[in-house]
Amino acid sequence: MEAVLVYMTAGSMEEARKIASALVEERLAACANILPQMESVYQWKGEIENDAEVVVIAKTKASLAEKLNARVLELHSYEVPCVVTMPITGGNPEFLAWIGEETQQE
Repeated sequence: MEAVLVYMTAGSMEEARKIASALVEERLAACANILPQMESVYQWKGEIENDAEVVVIAKTKASLAEKLNARVLELHSYEVPCVVTMPITGGNPEFLAWIGEETQQE
């Protein structure tokens, strides 16, 4: 089982909690961490924007990443939300096995 982290941002704590809860309840992620109070500076439609955002990091199986991404897009308020998947190349084997146990079985 290959584990991955899915990094995403949300516009508010309420939205981050809604997304994180749905992903864990639906077993698309074993766990989701919510990191409040991030500031983002970015270009959007030709303008420089500066907004407060909330980071969500979900732990899941690589085989569920596409399904998790689709679910986030359904739940998210942004037109183009940040949802990126990053491989986990090592770590505590027991923790990585737990991710596999707590997510949807294929």
